[in-house]
Amino acid sequence: MNCPFCRATDSRVVDSRAADDGGCIRRRRQCSACTRRFTTMETPSLQVLKRSGVQEPFSRDKVITGVRKACQGRPVSEDELALLAQQVEDTIRQAGQAEVPTGEVGLAILTPLRSLDEVAYLRFASVYRGFTSLTDFEKEISFLRDDHESAC
Repeated sequence: MNCPFCRATDSRVVDSRAADDGGCIRRRRQCSACTRRFTTMETPSLQVLKRSGVQEPFSRDKVITGVRKACQGRPVSEDELALLAQQVEDTIRQAGQAEVPTGEVGLAILTPLRSLDEVAYLRFASVYRGFTSLTDFEKEISFLRDDHESAC
């Protein structure tokens, strides 16, 4: 950890607190060289394990990009997409795993997307679940209809 003032590498922790409902740790540090204080925020890393076996850091931007394609031409704002990406990240972090397969990321996207826009949900689900025929679409639409009827 480098001091932002003098770039010294030695500092000591003065205070630690949980922040963002326990999602990260806020640490107050004091530089040993210049004695100035600064704050750091530490969050656990979240890795996505792709089907090819490659690991990469979780990215909200990738979630937004994928969902934006499904929402093309639909009345969905950028703020709603950002909120959906935040919900997806929160869901994945609550699982408590450092590595998450891409399949779990896709499942975490489907639930909030369904409540955001059902047409976008169908588009995303058709690619994510690999729909191959009209029957696949019909099953998903009848599932959505049954869900609406039980809610009413």
